[in-house]
Amino acid sequence: MQKIIQNFHKPVFLREVVEGIVTTSRQDVYVDVTYGGGGHSAGLLKKLAPEATLLAFDLDQSSIANNPLQDNRLKIFNRNFRYIENILRIQGIFKISGIIADLGVSSHQLDTPDRGFSIRYNQPLDMRMDKRVKKYAKAIINSYSQESLAKIFFYYGELRNSRKLAKTIVFRRKEKTIENTFELIEIIKNDIEGRNKQKFFAKVFQSLRIEVNEELSSLKYLLKSVINIIRKEGRIAIISYHSLEDRIVKQFLRNGRFENIPLEDTFGKKKIPFLLLHRKAISPGKEEIQKNPRSRSASLRIAKKNR
Repeated sequence: MQKIIQNFHKPVFLREVVEGIVTTSRQDVYVDVTYGGGGHSAGLLKKLAPEATLLAFDLDQSSIANNPLQDNRLKIFNRNFRYIENILRIQGIFKISGIIADLGVSSHQLDTPDRGFSIRYNQPLDMRMDKRVKKYAKAIINSYSQESLAKIFFYYGELRNSRKLAKTIVFRRKEKTIENTFELIEIIKNDIEGRNKQKFFAKVFQSLRIEVNEELSSLKYLLKSVINIIRKEGRIAIISYHSLEDRIVKQFLRNGRFENIPLEDTFGKKKIPFLLLHRKAISPGKEEIQKNPRSRSASLRIAKKNR
């Protein structure tokens, strides 16, 4: 079981997450919305009461097929976590005590040759976490307008030369359809921004992955749902891997909305639905980074429901 978990994703901040969100030994319901290889779920199940329930979500069907955990307290859904509120209602569940979201791409997804997530392998331009969806990276690269590509690279990759990058891609795709990851890298290698070419390529791939999987809109749907489904004093833990995700999480947990302005009631009094348990995001220590180098960019924020 441990080997399977490691092949998918070594759970980042495992101790901090488990201790941070499991605060009672009651017959409560907890949710892991990014199941992956089951690392965080395994840690939660060790601490949860025998009568507790753990619901898990994952878009990737291979995560479900290779589920390493056999526990009658666990139920897994092959669905997008943006639909969490409706799915819980169908299950007859209206309040939960804790929730964990690890927003990173799993090691399994990065290392599987046909997924197209990694810049290290020559793979088809796919990047779908859910193979059932029709939108994939090859279609975006070869069919989106120059303006649309530029917006994706600017907003999702925070690349300052996004227009030049989009222009290069549109020009080159007229000669030949761009099929795989190495073709894309070869086309954009002369448009590298900054000294670190690996970081530049990673940002381009990040941009496409976010667009393919609608990651930021799904995150916003999740956060808005959490306000309704988590009980008072319940805990939420979110691990993010880049500033776009972390900015959304930070603003929402601080203000109850995605703008940097707190919610107010009709009398102008601030309505803060969550209390952040740490003033700043938690960063991985040296030991964790040594064990799991992909945790280097991770940030953890934990909050509890105020009302």
